[in-house]
Parts: sequence; structure tokens; C-alpha cells
Amino acid sequence: MASKQNVLTPLKPTWLSAERSALCIVDVQHDFASPKGLLGQYGVDMSRLAPAISNINSLVEDAHRIGLPVVFIGLQTSPETDSEAWSEWMARQGKDSTSEQAICRRGTQGEAFYQCMPTPSDKVVLKTRYSAFWQTDLNSWLKTQGIDTLVVTGITTECCVESTVRDAFHYDYHVFVVSDACAAYEDELHQASLRSMALSFALLTDTQSVHAIWGTQ
Repeated sequence: MASKQNVLTPLKPTWLSAERSALCIVDVQHDFASPKGLLGQYGVDMSRLAPAISNINSLVEDAHRIGLPVVFIGLQTSPETDSEAWSEWMARQGKDSTSEQAICRRGTQGEAFYQCMPTPSDKVVLKTRYSAFWQTDLNSWLKTQGIDTLVVTGITTECCVESTVRDAFHYDYHVFVVSDACAAYEDELHQASLRSMALSFALLTDTQSVHAIWGTQ
């Protein structure tokens, strides 16, 4: 039922032009996406992420071909940036906050991008919280590039993708979420998050629709 409610918006080419848009890729990193990463070691099934990562790579190819900026966003944690509130929140649920908070630790393989790699020309944003805008230079960099439109992809849909989308909308960006280039570990969460974003913060599209526009530029 939820998936039927997530209606895609017909796109106009001017909305996603290379002159005004950036492709954003959120948290496609080893600890979040690789079976050998931290969550994979905990037994999280990573197989449902594969189609989204494949779609992201195809969008990156399009963006590079037409000269559209690509932003790789990744989590990078350290003991110095750990959140006391997050630790207490985890502890109150009976979870081990020390091991849970060690995800994407600075200097480890866990923080490295996975199967979708930035080139020297791409912008890389490292964050310490869910949103790519929280205490980073992302907003100021986008403004200096004349970008007012974000095409957002990545994992997980309901967490760091949605947090980034919400903040982007608050900064007055036009936000498009590529529904099949995002993923969560549970489809119900993915669909519910898409529905939430579509109601209040973003327009939903899919990889094929974006290809159709960028293929003509």
C-alpha cells in the first residue's frame, strides 16, 4: 500500500539542468553497505542495497558526462565528536553505545566509500551527524557554485538521506529524491520515509526519469 502512495513527479528538464543542480550521494560506505563492514558483521542484510548502488553509479556517469557537480557525503566519527545524547539514547534502549557509536571511525576501512567512488573533481563532505548540512561546509559550497537544486541518493533512506533532505529544504533548496537510488535495510522504512519526504520536503523521481533529462543535456 505504501509504495502505491509514493507517486513520482513528472520532471521538467529545466528543473535538473547542469547549471543549477548537484547530485548528492549519502553514506555509501563500507560500514553501512559492505557485508564485511560493521553492520554487515552484526548480521544486517546488505543485499537489498545493491540495486540502489547500481543506480547511483549510473547517475554519477551521467553527471560527470554533462559536467554536473557530484557531492559524496560520508559519516566520519571519532571519540572527540561522539554525541553524549546519542550514547545515552542507545544505553536507555539497553544497547552497547560504545560499539554502536564506533561506526565509520576515522582512519578505518569502515569510513571508506563502497562500490561508488569519488573522482578528484567531486566534492567530498565528511559529517559527524545524520545530516550532511550539520557543521559542514556543504551549504556554503553549494551557494558559491550557484546550485539551488539537489538530486539526492544514498543510504539509509529514513535516516541520513531524510535528515539531509529536510535540512536542504530548510535552506531553500529544490530537492529531488531518486526513489530507486536510495535504500534502507527494511523496505517498509524506505517506503514510509519516501512518503514522508514527498508530503513535506521533496519531489520523488526515479533513475530512469533523471537519465531521460540528463541524457539530453
